[in-house]
Amino acid sequence: HIVAEVEDNGKGMNQQTMKQIFDPFFTTKRAKGGTGLGLAIAFRIVEEHGGNISVRSKPGAGTTFTIRIPAGGGNG
Repeated sequence: HIVAEVEDNGKGMNQQTMKQIFDPFFTTKRAKGGTGLGLAIAFRIVEEHGGNISVRSKPGAGTTFTIRIPAGGGNG
C-alpha cells in the first residue's frame, strides 16, 4: 500500500462531527461558503481506487487523515 498522512494542529473534531465528515453536503463552514463536498469526493475517489481514508481527531489537539491506496500490480 501507499500511505499518506495529513495532520494539522487545529481545533480538532468531536465524535459526532467525525461520524459525518464524509457525508455529502455536511459542513461546519456553511457561513464561510463551504459546500460539504470536498471530503465526500475525496473519499469516493480513494475508495474507487481500492483504498480507504481514516481520521483521528481530538478536540483541541488537531486532526490526522490517513489515506491508504494499494500499490500497482506491475502490469504497466
